[in-house]
Amino acid sequence: MYATTMTKPNNNQEPGPKKHAPKTLTFEEYNERVKNLRTASDVTSFVKDLVAPTIQAMLEAEMDNHLGYPKKHPIGNLSGNSRNGHYNKRLKTGTAGNVDIAVPRDRNGEFEPLAVRKYETVESDVEERIVSMYAKGLSTRDIHDHMHQIYGVEISADMVSSITDKVMPMVKEWQNRPLSEAYPLVYLDAVHFKVRDSGRIVSKAAYIILGVNTEGMKEIIGIWIGENEGAKYWLGILNEIKLRGVADIFIACIDGLAGFSEAIREVFPNAEIQRCIVHQIRNTVKYISHRDKKKFCADLKNIYGAPTEEAGLEALTQMKAKWSQYAIHLKSWESNWSELATFYVYPEEIRKIIYTTNAIEGLNRQFRKVTKTTSIFPHNDSLAKLLWLAQNDITKKWTMPIRDWGKIIGQFAIMFPERIKI
Repeated sequence: MYATTMTKPNNNQEPGPKKHAPKTLTFEEYNERVKNLRTASDVTSFVKDLVAPTIQAMLEAEMDNHLGYPKKHPIGNLSGNSRNGHYNKRLKTGTAGNVDIAVPRDRNGEFEPLAVRKYETVESDVEERIVSMYAKGLSTRDIHDHMHQIYGVEISADMVSSITDKVMPMVKEWQNRPLSEAYPLVYLDAVHFKVRDSGRIVSKAAYIILGVNTEGMKEIIGIWIGENEGAKYWLGILNEIKLRGVADIFIACIDGLAGFSEAIREVFPNAEIQRCIVHQIRNTVKYISHRDKKKFCADLKNIYGAPTEEAGLEALTQMKAKWSQYAIHLKSWESNWSELATFYVYPEEIRKIIYTTNAIEGLNRQFRKVTKTTSIFPHNDSLAKLLWLAQNDITKKWTMPIRDWGKIIGQFAIMFPERIKI
């Protein structure tokens, strides 16, 4: 049996606007309609016409199965339970837009339909599309317009929020999942957002750790929402990931936040710290005169491009002599040298992935692209939800280990023979 949009009255519906369930179609009637299809649009329209009555037929069949006898069968008089009319429901679908159905009820109130669950007003497929659009950074207005134009479904901002809130248990589960025992590389950084807090709009930091595991696969270890970036908060995060199973980090790549290195060494004393060379260069050249900047940057490259640490120090000494007027701005290279020079002992394959935090900054750019439509988040959970959805979307593409990982892990195995097994 097939269904159509032809209707007949249903006298068992609740008072109020009548929404009639379409009657079923015989096989012969179905074939006759198929013969009249001429274009792809006719087919699409016909399929849409079948959605509501097909759902209705499924609900009625579920009720038959629940009661154990078909409609109007005399056995129902002695069963202790029977049909008790219908209640109207409008379901938002991705195939036919808004469809009106009449959900059957039983007298004992025990019927729990599977085709359309209680309190469900949006088809799961539609919810998935909404979540996917939200994860890509579409605003609630964009989602509303898209769903209405393409699917004929009205989705309010509150409904978008309600649908996407369903991922919060998954966010918490992901944030508390067990982690790998060792990460050869980790990148630590924070991105700042405006969040409403106790009636005020404040700046909150999303603390992000990007790791590379022993298989060479990138992994977002976690995202934490806290106050403005600080070493004390980072210390708490590092203690948390240790409790979740991380026993060892080989190299931690960071920016120049004060106290950051001390926090890392407190929790992971064997970790080597690599301060981002690119951040160091930016912090230096911003004070250099525009007419000198090009030549100055060329000389700076002799420092971080040197083959050995000794050669790098010699290039720094030469720079101080050549650019004596900027010696004060080069002083930070000397004071931070122990963390800037970590990469010198590694081969080219490792150097190029640790001397800068570009890996996590690229990730942060993707987060900013997704969050740009929201200037102020209503609360921390709203920000955490969107960032989790974004990372879930981003990491689907991380299917291969980083380039030259075979050589890299071989080098690590030689340099850290007691800390890594391959």
